[in-house]
Amino acid sequence: MKILRLGDVVEGVNTWNPNRDPDAEFTYVDLSAIDNVKKAITSPAVVTGREAPSRARQLIKTHDVLVSTVRPNLNAVALVAPELDGATASTGFTVLRPTDRVEFNYLFHWVRTPRFVSDMVRKATGASYPAVSDRIVKDSLIPLPPLDEQRRIAAILDQVDRLRAQRAQVVDRLRVLISGLFIEAFGEQLDGPASSRLDEIAEISSGITKGRKTTGPTSLIPYLAVVNVQAGHLVLDPLKEIGATEAEIERYSLKDGDLVLTEGGDPDKLGRGTVWRCEVPLCLHQNHIFRVRIRPESKVKPDYLSAYLASRPARSYFLRAAKQTTGIASINMTQLRGLPVLVPPLPDQRQFLEQVGAVTRQLESCARQSAEIDQLWRSLQSCAFSGKL
Repeated sequence: MKILRLGDVVEGVNTWNPNRDPDAEFTYVDLSAIDNVKKAITSPAVVTGREAPSRARQLIKTHDVLVSTVRPNLNAVALVAPELDGATASTGFTVLRPTDRVEFNYLFHWVRTPRFVSDMVRKATGASYPAVSDRIVKDSLIPLPPLDEQRRIAAILDQVDRLRAQRAQVVDRLRVLISGLFIEAFGEQLDGPASSRLDEIAEISSGITKGRKTTGPTSLIPYLAVVNVQAGHLVLDPLKEIGATEAEIERYSLKDGDLVLTEGGDPDKLGRGTVWRCEVPLCLHQNHIFRVRIRPESKVKPDYLSAYLASRPARSYFLRAAKQTTGIASINMTQLRGLPVLVPPLPDQRQFLEQVGAVTRQLESCARQSAEIDQLWRSLQSCAFSGKL
């Protein structure tokens, strides 16, 4: 298997300046148009040349692979579908247009691998806004077997990818069903004033920081990183470990019923909480993850609060409060603490949770199955690009 520069197996793309044709309408793919979970372009915009931002320059074609050069740890990559042929992409992407030396879907799978992502993260510059350049992306290396072997590998990964997408669709539909049941139960109350602020009913804290200085002996403990906390569910394979002192283990350990949510991510999913159910006997949480621990005297059920975080008032609050850059939104501790929360009587909460119990159990089952498929996916990825598949 050959190892080549990405730049040696892709070709250049044409550019244009939409501002020179102010009345022309065109489809624009900005960084925010990429769903970094689905690895797809989900929200392209139609704009005129007069409205076009200065970054709208690159003309893209079917089967181009877009790689966001901003925050490479998020791996915002996508394959250009036929309906977007001729669209314009932001210069925030490196556009990889495959030559006859590489299959487009093989190339697409490669830029989603942990090897590629970790290479980009390692080479990124900028502490608060890490980014790589086109040159860095194209100077990276790709293992390249013969074309027939590329097609075979891509076909296997495509099949598992479709299975992952189907399972994700089921999970999304179950979440929509829970949201519908929540509105049915509390819809009228949602239009009224909230009962409490989040910090009045729960203790909110961030987690353990990597790279900090420690004193005294430490033990290796599993911890939740941002990648483990998805909108509404957990992905626990793999879990990283961190050396922690006894005091840190006491301070940052998760307990049954804690809600965990990330401080940043997709604006539409920001603030979505996931209930920790002691899936791992002892586990900490990273500093970019908020832990919401309900006070016993608050008379709030964790699963109710999790459902509330996905409700219309909570979504509106987070979108107003969040700081957004290039399709990524973030909230801080103060904003989270100030979230208005509707707290209905406990009997009403229990009745709602009884109604959604079967759906919740099915959702958890699907999430476990998704985790198993993801584990298979990572194993196949590793094998595919090391000549073992």
